[in-house]
Formats: sequence, structure tokens, C-alpha cells
Amino acid sequence: MLNSTALLTDHYELTMVRAAMRSGAAFRPSIFELFARRLPTGRRYGVVAGAGRALEAIEAFTFDDASVSWLLEHDVVDADLAEWLSGYRFGGSIWGYPEGEIYFPGSPLMIVEGSFAEAVILETLLLSIYNYDSAVASAASRMTAMAGARPCIEMGSRRTNEYAAVAAARAAFLAGFAATSNLQAGRRYGVPTRGTAAHSFTLLHADEAEAFRAQLEALGEDTTLLVDTYDIEAAVRTGVRLTDGRLGAIRLDSGDLAELAGDVRRLLDSLGATKTRILVTSDLDEWQIAALRGAPVDGFGVGTSLVTGSGAPTCGFVYKLVARADTNEPGAPLMPVAKKSVNKTSIGGRKYALRRLDARGKAEAEVVGIGAPPEGDTNDRPLLVELVRDGLIVGAESLQVGQQRHLRSRAELPLSALKMSKGEAAIPTLMLDEHGVATENPYARSEQ
Repeated sequence: MLNSTALLTDHYELTMVRAAMRSGAAFRPSIFELFARRLPTGRRYGVVAGAGRALEAIEAFTFDDASVSWLLEHDVVDADLAEWLSGYRFGGSIWGYPEGEIYFPGSPLMIVEGSFAEAVILETLLLSIYNYDSAVASAASRMTAMAGARPCIEMGSRRTNEYAAVAAARAAFLAGFAATSNLQAGRRYGVPTRGTAAHSFTLLHADEAEAFRAQLEALGEDTTLLVDTYDIEAAVRTGVRLTDGRLGAIRLDSGDLAELAGDVRRLLDSLGATKTRILVTSDLDEWQIAALRGAPVDGFGVGTSLVTGSGAPTCGFVYKLVARADTNEPGAPLMPVAKKSVNKTSIGGRKYALRRLDARGKAEAEVVGIGAPPEGDTNDRPLLVELVRDGLIVGAESLQVGQQRHLRSRAELPLSALKMSKGEAAIPTLMLDEHGVATENPYARSEQ
């Protein structure tokens, strides 16, 4: 169980509720939508991540006495709001895209139904989780697509804050990474962990032979030796000699990786170490991994670029009120509401979504119904699943389930989706009204 997440939010979430209680509108039935108006510049698809963490955070979103007292002391809340917060638990319902699913501009990634007050105060928490986790997963997906069958290991803990590091490891695993260096991610989420030694370990010893011998004695011959502290060729020869050619792997962390990998592969083979793998690190991103596809590299370690979203550290998700009632009565009719701000429009009404597939099972369009589910044919896929029902978490699932979903969803995309060059969204997002008629889509194009 998490510690309380209730104060991981913005001040104005509570001032809105405070004012809405004064106006009498706080408890009107409402619908909020979490979505992206566009993809990061040049990206062709995005990946949904963070739903599992969000569900944990919602369950832990309660206000203890100390939190309520602090809010009162700092005039964030008044007595009426403090009393309501002291008993707060989200009691509404949530639908959303499951983790690992692909998304596009206008995809309704989360639909939150409840009173205005209980739903609006989740805004900051949900956006902070989804924006970061999905940014990492989207970058990770591009990296694993370029790596193909060769494994990627997440190694970015030292390039972000300590809590984001755990979330990043989880999101990367969801999008196909094989393991992480972060032990808390292993303990908390079951992500496989890997790690051997850094340059400091070699420098600690009198020479590489002494360092390698200590590592081999402690970890066995299947370990990975870091060979570029001094002279790569000499280090490789030492590692092979100490293991009689049975060394598990070597790691290259500097230089022209494609050229070095070729040279090292030839050296290893000439020494009889034909099964020794070559792993590469050193500020890799999806473009460098793509450039190494023809090199004899057996795995990739990725850090800084991954945990910063490879140039897109946030997805730009927003959380907007799209429908609300005119009264506080449960079951009161909901009317669509929308923003008309320049470049920040929203589309009113409860959304539904499906992925339109062709006869070969390839994605053709993201179809979003406004006010009613869009009609699909025999192989089109509904995209929204139930996450919370009347305050009860019903959508929890394992990371492995999300990982497999991602592989299937990515495989549905047209081949153009995996190009590393800048481009538009891989498929269009079609908006249909409650009668199934196409309507104007302000999210039709990514901003390039």
C-alpha cells in the first residue's frame, strides 16, 4: 500500500472545489477526459503507460488528519471542504486504454465519471503519472522496435530523480525492455534486474586481470566484463584467457560502437570465444540502435535518452471536463461542454473508441465516437476497458500482460509507423457524432 498520494497535487484543484461548494456546483455529475491533442513533434504513435500506477495512486488518495490540518492552517481549504476531504475516497467509475496500448491524437485515454469535486482533484496526480510513464514507454517502444530480437536493458537511474527512475524502469519493461538496473523496480514491480561492474571496479585493482578474476570468482563465467577502461583488445584477450573461452559477455561503453563491435567480434571468434556476447552502452537512443542493426551487437543498455523520453519528456496529455449535469441529482442528464481556446480546444461529450483494422489485421484508423460507441466490423477492436467501478479497482493486471498487449498493438501498425524519420501520426483519428456521422476533428494533425 502506498503512502497517501492526496497532496501530490496542485493548489488550485482544492480551491476549485472550495469555490464550487460555495456555488452549489461541486457535486454535479461530471465526466473528465484525459487525452493528447497531438503527438510529440514528428512521432508517429505513442504508448499508454501508467494505468497500473494510477490505480494504486487513486486507492491511496485519502487525506489524513495531519494533511487536513496543514491545508486548513495554510488557508487552502475552509472548514466545509476540510470536513469533506477527511472522508474522501473516489467513488466514481473510470474507463481507459489499458497499458501497452498504442494511442494517437484525440485518443480518449481515460474517462473519469463522478461528481465534479471527486474527479477534478485527481487531475494533477493522473497527469503527472501518465505524462511521464507514457513518454518513457513511447521512447522505449521505438528503441525495442529498432533492436528487434536483441534485448534492451534500462540503465537510466542516475539520470533522473530516484522516484522517476523506478517509474521509468516499469514503463520501459512494459514497452519491451528485458530488464533494468534499478533494484527498487525489481522489488516493487517484478522487473528483472541486471548489473555487473563499472570502470571504478577495474580502477580499484592493480590491473584488469586482477579485477576480472575477482568478478569471475564472484559472479561466474557468464558475467559481463567491461573492457574499455584501458585497452580493449588486451582486455578481451584477458577475459577470454581467464575463462578458457567461456566468457559470457563483454561490454563496450565508448568509441565508435559499430566499428569496435566488428573488431571485437572478429577477435573473439579468432580466440575461440564464439559464444561470448557483445553488449553496448554509451548514451544510446533509438537512432543509434537503428544504426547498429547491421553490427554484431547482442544487446543494448540505454539510460539518459530513455528516462527523458528521447527528446519528448512529456506527452502533453491534458485532463478536461467534457460533460456535466445542471443539478446535483444522481443520474441527472449530462450535457457536453468544451473549450474553444485557440490551439487548446477540447471536444465535449463522453467518448468511446475502437481501432479500425483492415482484412489483414492492420490498423487503418482510430475511431472515436462522441456520445455513443462507434460501430465496428468483425475485427475492429474496442479500446476502452473498465478500470474503476463505483470506487472499486477492477482493472489491475500484471506488467507482463501489458507487455504482450503492446507487442500485439504495435504489430498492427502499418510499417510506416516504425520509421525513425519525422512524420504524421501513423493512422488518422476519426471523430463520429452520436449518429455515426464524421465531425470536425481539431486533433487531425500533429504539430510538426
